[in-house]
Amino acid sequence: MIEAGIIGGAGYTAGELIRILLRHPEVNINFVYSTSQPGKPVANVHQDLLGETDLQFSGEINKEVDVVFLCLGHGNSVKFLSENKFSEKTKIVDLSTDYRMSREDHSFVYGLPEFNIEAIKMANFVANPGCFATAISIAILPLAKENLLKEDIHINAVTGATGAGTSLSETTHFTWRDNNFSAYKSFEHQHLNELTQSVKNFQPKHDAEINFIPNRGNFSRGIHATAYTKFSGSLEEAREIYQEAYKDAAFTFVTDEALHLKQVVNTNKGLVRLQKFGDKLLITSIIDNLLKGASGQAVQNMNLMFGLEETAGLHLKATYF
Repeated sequence: MIEAGIIGGAGYTAGELIRILLRHPEVNINFVYSTSQPGKPVANVHQDLLGETDLQFSGEINKEVDVVFLCLGHGNSVKFLSENKFSEKTKIVDLSTDYRMSREDHSFVYGLPEFNIEAIKMANFVANPGCFATAISIAILPLAKENLLKEDIHINAVTGATGAGTSLSETTHFTWRDNNFSAYKSFEHQHLNELTQSVKNFQPKHDAEINFIPNRGNFSRGIHATAYTKFSGSLEEAREIYQEAYKDAAFTFVTDEALHLKQVVNTNKGLVRLQKFGDKLLITSIIDNLLKGASGQAVQNMNLMFGLEETAGLHLKATYF
């Protein structure tokens, strides 16, 4: 069995990881580390796990585990790893932004399996993509891969309240979020950096604008993204490009049907739909921000790193009604 540790165990992404790993056929949860909840039952915080596990939050770390998931706030993973050294055999999956940008000062591989699967299989350290970045990447990277992003890209995406994490703020309170909708960080969201990096990895000379408007929705989980750009080919040609890009993908699928979030919430799936309007190609993509956009993709990456079946532990069912 793979011995796993979770750092930052009280948050939403850690809760999703615990739910997945408790049912994973090849994994044992060795510890769930939390500075705010040490000694308390995990089910006190992740209350749906009552009766499913006797795990308690730990104030100590086992540095000999096989894999560690970092579920820390952005900026805290670098600090944590500078203060805590794991064994040479320990693989690390970081769910924060800290290691997503390629730099010489770290050896983390960007963990988007649809486009980086072979590097992930060989990696000891993986930077899990951001939720918006995942949804938008599966929408536009097939075009970049074929050097077909010639014009500006316009993206509008809405995420559920869980995308903001468990810490309360003015815009996460129920009374503010309910019956409400708003844009935020227009043209400057932090996921733009990794999205631009991914596009340039495939299309180095891409210099058109990537215009991204993120929005807050009044629902708990899921991301619905639309992107459009000029495309000189036909809809059939676009479909062929996307079908080829995802022919071996374990969780990303192309469909002609209209998309809505209930198709993917509580699953690790990404769905993509293509439409042509004049000279513009409209790409719609949907994911669950906590699963394909975070913890589910983290387990998908772990499976690849350990040579397991990519879908192991991830046969999750959408809650449709």
